[in-house]
Amino acid sequence: MAIQAGLTFWQSVGMSAIVFAGAAQLVTLGMIMAGANLFAILVSVFFITSQHFIYGLTLREFVSYLKIKLRLPIGFLLTDELFALSETKNKESELTPSYLIGAGLTFYLSWNAFSLMGILMASSVPNLEKYHLDYSIVATFITIVVPMVKKISTLVGVAVSLLLSMLLSYWQLEGAIVISGLCGMFSAVLASVLLNEEQSQE
Repeated sequence: MAIQAGLTFWQSVGMSAIVFAGAAQLVTLGMIMAGANLFAILVSVFFITSQHFIYGLTLREFVSYLKIKLRLPIGFLLTDELFALSETKNKESELTPSYLIGAGLTFYLSWNAFSLMGILMASSVPNLEKYHLDYSIVATFITIVVPMVKKISTLVGVAVSLLLSMLLSYWQLEGAIVISGLCGMFSAVLASVLLNEEQSQE
C-alpha cells in the first residue's frame, strides 16, 4: 500500500520503523490514496489508536514504578498483541520489564522484516494489486475482534461499526472509519445499559 500510495522505498521503510501501529499505517495510506487532508488523517489515527490510552492505564500500576529508560521503550513497543500477552501474565511474578521489552522487540523486528519484504515485493512484482493480498489485513482484524465478542453489547457495537463503515465508505464519506467507530462504541454502551449487563454479571 505504501508503494501504491506513491511513497519511495525509504519512506515506506521509515514509516514501518517509526509508526509501530499497523492500523494507523494502513488507514493513513488508504486516506492518502483517497486524497484526504492532513486533519482528517490525524483525527482518524487518533481515534483508531485510542485504545492505547486504555492499555497504558491498565499497565500503569506496573510501569509507573519503573525508570524512564524502561517506560519509554515499553510505551513505544506496546501494541494490541503485546497487551494481550501481558494480560495473560501474573503481574505480581510473571510480568517483568524484560518480558515486555523482549516480546515487544520480537514483534517490532518481525514487523519491520516482513514490511521490508513486502516493500521489496511491491517494488518488483508487477500488478501486485490483482492478487488481493490486502485481504490478509481484514483477516488479521477478524481474528483480533471475534474472540472479544463475549457479550451482546459488544456484538451490537461490532455490527454497527461494520455496517456503517461499509455504507459510509460506499457513499465515499470522508471520515467514514471514525464515524463508524464512534457510532459502534455509542451503540455498545447503550446496549449495555439497556440490557443491564453489569448488574446481570454481578
